[in-house]
Order: sequence, then C-alpha cells, then structure tokens
Amino acid sequence: MTNVLITGAAGNLGSLLSRHIGDHEKDLNLILMQHLRKIPDDIKGCPRFQVRSADLSNHETLYECLDGADMIVHFAGVLFKANPEKFLYETNIQYFKNLVRVAKAKKISKIILISFPHVEGPTSRKAPATGRFDGKPVSVHAKTRLEEEIHLFNEIVKPVSLRVGMVYGSGVLMIDAARWFAKRRILGVWPGPTEIHLISKTDFCRAVVAAIRNESATGVFHIGDEGNDTLQSFLDFACKIWGCKKPWRMPLWLIYFAAKIFELVSRIFGTISPLTKDFIDIGRVSYYGDTSRFREELLPVLKYSNINEGIKEMQV
Repeated sequence: MTNVLITGAAGNLGSLLSRHIGDHEKDLNLILMQHLRKIPDDIKGCPRFQVRSADLSNHETLYECLDGADMIVHFAGVLFKANPEKFLYETNIQYFKNLVRVAKAKKISKIILISFPHVEGPTSRKAPATGRFDGKPVSVHAKTRLEEEIHLFNEIVKPVSLRVGMVYGSGVLMIDAARWFAKRRILGVWPGPTEIHLISKTDFCRAVVAAIRNESATGVFHIGDEGNDTLQSFLDFACKIWGCKKPWRMPLWLIYFAAKIFELVSRIFGTISPLTKDFIDIGRVSYYGDTSRFREELLPVLKYSNINEGIKEMQV
C-alpha cells in the first residue's frame, strides 16, 4: 500500500481528489493534513485515511505529520482573500519551502505540485506552454507558483509539476461561484476572447492518481483536454446548462472596480473576496498547454475529451 500525504486536503480540489481516491483507488492510503479548516466528515470517515494536524508556517509541526508518507501531493494555498500580493510570497513560497525542507529530512523523494500553465505567461494553441521555467508570468499567483516549481526542481529527487488547466464541474469552487453569480444575473466577463484549456473534474483526479502511480514520472506535465475553448465561450455554455442568461459583456475597468469593492469589504469585515485584482490579472491571460507528454506517460485516454462530452460534470 502506498501512503500519500495531501496538503490542503480540506480545500476544494484537495477534498475532490480525496473523495475520488476513497471511492476508486482501494490500494492507496491517504494522510490528510489539516490546519484551520477541518477535513469534511465524509472524507475522514474512510478507514484508509488518516487525519493529521500541522501548520505549514511552522516547519517543526510537519515532522510528525509526514511520518510514513511515501510521497506528497501539494494543494495548500490561500485563495479568496483581499490583496493576495501582500501574502502570497509567504503562503506560497515560504510555506512550500518549509514542506520541502521536512520532506528531505524524512527522505521523501517525490512531491507532486499542483500548478497551472500561467507560470509560463500568455500561451495559446498556436504557441502552447511546453514546460519552461523562464516564462514571464503576469499575476502574483503565477509568479509565486513558478518560484515554488523552481525550488521543487532544485531540491527534490523526483519532482512533478502538474500544470492544470481550468478544472470544471459541479462542486469545483470557481465553477460554483460562477453559477451563483449567473443565477442572480450578475455574472460578467470582458469581451475577449481569452483562450483557456479545460479539464473535467473526473479527468483531473485521474491525472493526479496517474502521477502518483507512475514511479518513473518526473518533470512538468500539462493537464488539459482536446477542446478549443475561450473563457467567454465556456461561460456562455455553462450558463446555458444552468438555465441562465449569458454573462454580461463588461468593460474591463468595471470588472476591476468590482474587484476593488470585494477586496474592500473583505478587508473591513474579514470575509472572503470571490474577486480580486490578481484574479482578473490571471484570468485575462490566455493559456494552453502541450499535453503530449501527459497523454503519453500518464493518461492516454480521457473520459471527457471536451466540454460537450463532459456536460454532465457541470450539472448538479
């Protein structure tokens, strides 16, 4: 049995993967790291899962948590908080360095980092992301994630970066947020077009499991389907599925203004901020990854090769 430690297991994609493994991968044991947010009851009830508390900001708390782990899948991060440029350099880079430091001390040779194509800067189907580390990312989220990747590849024997496109499906936080806005007729997007690379929540989980199981897998893998999508066409399609009108086409200045309001309310009342300036900065970047290595070494056949095939993933 393989023991896989998941950071951010109480978060959205971390809990999604944990449920998938609990249901479909009977020979994998999980160590679920939790800090402030608790692991959902339906996940921690699996007999093959252990829940351990640790704080990535304090490396001393990680030693006991990492005991017995064969590898790590790293999701943990801070989202939906005002002014991410003020904290991401700590919560992304320093926290990850703490994790890597203790993993090396525990002789854990494989870490899988969940990343995204934006770390290479703007890319497209004609000029896809290819696994480079010398790109020019635009947003703070992407800049700090690139620094995490570089540190991972400098320090760990078997580094894996999964640069994942937009994960779609009911239960995915960003998708559910878009649906909430759409139902209230306040979902908007700039005119575009902004190229995006999609992957269904099912194939996302299958891809991570494939990276866990492939003992020889190292390097960068771009995770995405075979569709030809833009952010605008995806949101139009999603709203049709949800029975909503298409998103408003808004001038960019108005969307940035809305982000300022959300961030102001977040700072004053300590609430989440579903929209930030940095989210818009990263959202405006077209991205598409070369998935040839992913399909050759990890997942030759997708369950849903495009959004039309994966339509039921979007339905509640």
